[in-house]
Amino acid sequence: MIVRQLQTAKDSTRRIDSTGWNSVRMLLTNDNMGFSFHITTIYEGAELEMHYQNHLESVYCMSGRGEIQNVTTGEVHPISPGTMYALDKHDKHILRGFEEMSMACVFNPPLIGNEVHNDSGAYELTAQTITD
Repeated sequence: MIVRQLQTAKDSTRRIDSTGWNSVRMLLTNDNMGFSFHITTIYEGAELEMHYQNHLESVYCMSGRGEIQNVTTGEVHPISPGTMYALDKHDKHILRGFEEMSMACVFNPPLIGNEVHNDSGAYELTAQTITD
């Protein structure tokens, strides 16, 4: 059984800070669950273009307000507490935070923990692992 506290993880190497967001990686590759689980904060005013070419992601909004735009179709979907979206086709998207948003995110394959977006908005695949 794995039990972790969000605040403890925030104060460790499991917290990754980047432009417009931070992510606390609660479950990672080395936890051997087959997915990673993150609590991510999207900052107010953020506009993040992303394209997870190597991962599938599902996101649930716990607080805040924003929108997600499908770059291919131009469709825009509002995000508010209770909204879930899944990037099931490696969808290139733009995420906008109108307010600070707290999001629960799942990635498959799981992240190792230190990833940030590359120039194309993706996380690289890697065989490395990190520890607390």
